[in-house]
Formats: sequence, C-alpha cells, structure tokens
Amino acid sequence: MVIILTSRATEQDIEDLSRRITAMGYRPHVSRGEARTIIGAIGDDRGKERLQALQALECVEAVVRILQPFKLASREAHPENTLIKVDGVTIGGEKVVVMAGPCSVESREQLLAVAEKAKAAGASILRGGAYKPRTSPYSFQGLEEEGLKLLAEARKRTGLPVVTEVLEPEKVPVVAEYADIVQIGARNVQNFSLLKRVAECGKPVLLKRGMATSVQEWLLSAEYILSGGNPNVILCERGIRTFETSTRYTLDLNAIPVVKKLSHLPVVVDPSHGTGHWEYVAPLAKAGIAAGADGLLIEVHPKPEEALSDGPQSLKLEKFEQLMGELKLLAQALDRTL
Repeated sequence: MVIILTSRATEQDIEDLSRRITAMGYRPHVSRGEARTIIGAIGDDRGKERLQALQALECVEAVVRILQPFKLASREAHPENTLIKVDGVTIGGEKVVVMAGPCSVESREQLLAVAEKAKAAGASILRGGAYKPRTSPYSFQGLEEEGLKLLAEARKRTGLPVVTEVLEPEKVPVVAEYADIVQIGARNVQNFSLLKRVAECGKPVLLKRGMATSVQEWLLSAEYILSGGNPNVILCERGIRTFETSTRYTLDLNAIPVVKKLSHLPVVVDPSHGTGHWEYVAPLAKAGIAAGADGLLIEVHPKPEEALSDGPQSLKLEKFEQLMGELKLLAQALDRTL
C-alpha cells in the first residue's frame, strides 16, 4: 500500500505515520518528491484494511494499493526518477553516463592504458571484470583480488569510479571494499542469496537482466535489493536470448521505455554483450540513448584480438574515442549531455 500525504504534512507527521505503519507490522519506505511525500507500507496485503483507515488522518490525502508485484521498484511507490550519485557522477539525470573498460582485467598495463584513454574520451566510470563467470570452465576466470587491486590503482590514477562484478555471496565484502558500484551479472540475476547480500554492502548495485528474464522478473530481482535496504539499484539491459543467431544476443530496446514507465530506477544499456560484435556496438549504443537510456556499458580493449575474454565485441581505443564524439552530438540533439 502507498500512503500519499497532503502538501501540508510535516516531518513530525511523517515520523508519526512511520511509527504507526511499523506498529501494524509493515515496513515504511519514505519517498519525498517536489510536491508530495509518499510512504510505502511494505508487507502482507491481508492487513490492508488497517492501512486504509489511515486515510482518516488530516495529513493523509489517500491510501492506494500498489498493483505491481514489485513494490519498491514501482513508480506507484516512487513517482520521481531515482538519481544515484557515485563519487561525483549522477546516474539517472540529464547526463548520459558511459561506463567503459575491458571485459576482464588482464594486466596492469592493459587496464591503465584503457582507463586513461576512456577518461580522455569522456567516459565517467571504469568497468572491468576481476571475477569472470565463463560458460566454459577452461576459459580465463579473472585475476580475482589482484584484479580488484589493479582497478583501485586505475581509479586513483584517473579519478574514474569503478564498477566490477561479484559472483558469490562470500565475495561481496572484498568486492565492495574496492568497487564503487557492485555488478550482478546476467547469470546471477535470480541468485537470491547474492541479491540479499549485496543489499547489505552499502554500495550501488548494477543489476543486469538475465538472458531469459522477463521485465517483471528483472524488477522483482531489483526488489530483493531494495527491500534489503539498498535504494541504489541501476538496471542494465544486456540482451536476451531469442531464435536469432546472427548476433550473440538480441538487445531488447523495448525494455528501456517499458521499464521507464514501470519503475523509477535508472536504466543503462550494454550494446557489447547485447550484440557480441564490435561493429554493431556503435549503432546500438546510439539507439539505446535515443530510446531513453540513462547510460551505456561498453567494452574497450587496446588489442581485442589478444583479449582473454570477449575480444570480438570489444572496441579498439580509437573506435571508442570516435564513438564518444558521435554520442556527444546525439546527446545534444536529445537535450542531454555526455
């Protein structure tokens, strides 16, 4: 249920209502907008009659049931867009945030070369995998904590915040120690133990959509993190599995406006995984921004032909620089910045 307060409601009213909601066995979630404050009451719907009685209070304008199964991720509970701030970078606002870097951290030389070029080209966040979930057990699995240390060094040198993936609940503390944003990959989108653990880590979470995950399932996964006390969730569309075989996955651009309608959470697009081919990354990156994405996640490598993972979908440094110039023009045409 959602309790909509009148414009005259005071901070004391909000505190009193929160206490009442808690006493009824619900968990209050306060969302302050420019014109109205809304309190979401999260819990068992069987007690909704008690919540509806709160409408008798002078500070309450209406009590409305949240129809979506994802309560905290829904715009019904939080009408205004969520803005997530990461070390001076705002995700979800006017600026299109580009997160760029190699699929895997392979060496100090490789990572620093990419980080410096990405920063110079206009990227706002450095991406790189230290722990790599691979389809084959014989593929490169990442440098693990050594890779995290290299990411921290690259952040210190360039000033770029870092996003990197965590694979297991027990690894969350060490990844959160080094990362500014903790990523949940497509294969772990419904790893509920992991979702509950990252909800407690205190860092923003980049939640990738699974390759066979519906929009509702994706938002319910976000709900695990939100309901665990972490309001800073960034959704990432990275392609879904369809009958088409000419690309690695099918980048679902439909999902961007759909999710924007249903949820207040920011959405970024990963055209690298979404296509699996570097030559398609640029047009799909542009299409993602045109569809309303708040950011992009792009794989960049100094020598893709020598990459230990995902070389075919990685942009060379000069190609990335060229793309950033084109994206700036597109962002301006859409009254946004890059």
